[in-house]
Amino acid sequence: MSPSRTRAPRRRTTRFIETRAALLFISPWIIGFLVFTAWPVINSAYLSLTDYDVINDPSYVGFDNYVQLFEDPKVGLALWNTFVFAVLSVPAHLVVALGLALLLNGASKATGFFRTAFFLPKMTPPVAIGILLLLLFNGQDGLINAFLGVFGIDGPAWTTDPNWVKPALVLMNLWTVGSSVVIILAALRGVPQELYDSALVDGAGWWKRTLRITVPMISPTLFFLFIVDSINALQSFTEAYTAFFGAGNTTYSNDAALFYAIYLFQQAFEFLHMGYASALAWLLFIVIMAITGVQFVVTRRFVHYEGGNP
Repeated sequence: MSPSRTRAPRRRTTRFIETRAALLFISPWIIGFLVFTAWPVINSAYLSLTDYDVINDPSYVGFDNYVQLFEDPKVGLALWNTFVFAVLSVPAHLVVALGLALLLNGASKATGFFRTAFFLPKMTPPVAIGILLLLLFNGQDGLINAFLGVFGIDGPAWTTDPNWVKPALVLMNLWTVGSSVVIILAALRGVPQELYDSALVDGAGWWKRTLRITVPMISPTLFFLFIVDSINALQSFTEAYTAFFGAGNTTYSNDAALFYAIYLFQQAFEFLHMGYASALAWLLFIVIMAITGVQFVVTRRFVHYEGGNP
């Protein structure tokens, strides 16, 4: 037998052993994914076609739950509130994160301290952020209006005026901007210094260098954050629920803060309409997939990759 024929079975045996070892190592993740992600997704698709109240066995109703989605005015209201919040929140989050990252990137001392300081609020539990929102943005004695009063500005009723509920939530969402700051800062550290040196020789100022060099070079990172922040905004739940719906809260304007995930939660765990809630979840999945697809198509020409656009 020739040496080449002998090596081929050995290579196949080695490849099989390595593959089996790799599957063994990642098997906890595979099992967790199948049990806690894949199965619930498949089961929710079935439940969305049933009338299920958790207590009794589900009964098949076909597409009645999906028909009800288009007849339920609360669905339209929740979607509108969620879209408005996302449109306001995502750009604000990115702009603030980019500004802070640029400041940190230009700092020569204490960068590590400020990086940690900006990131620490991200560790705050979302429930605490919801309570903090009521303390800061209370229209009567909140700290934000007290600060505005120092300058003679009569602050709005952030938590009771429907026109100001979502802006208050957007501003409060900036509390957790630290993780994006750290990610953008890492991208800034990867921009070649020679590009800035060449721009300085050509007489380009800071603003022009930022627009023509910095932003294009870190555009893949900004695009990643844009997608992730958009998905998070469309699934926003805890802060708004804690502030405006928790513990039988009837003091504050609820309808303006009725996000889609909150309405889904109410249908599932307050009204026990689990079948209808499953249909709501699948509608949200479709909406997120559609918006993400549009974002990929629209922003493709604005994202610069060193090896060329994919």
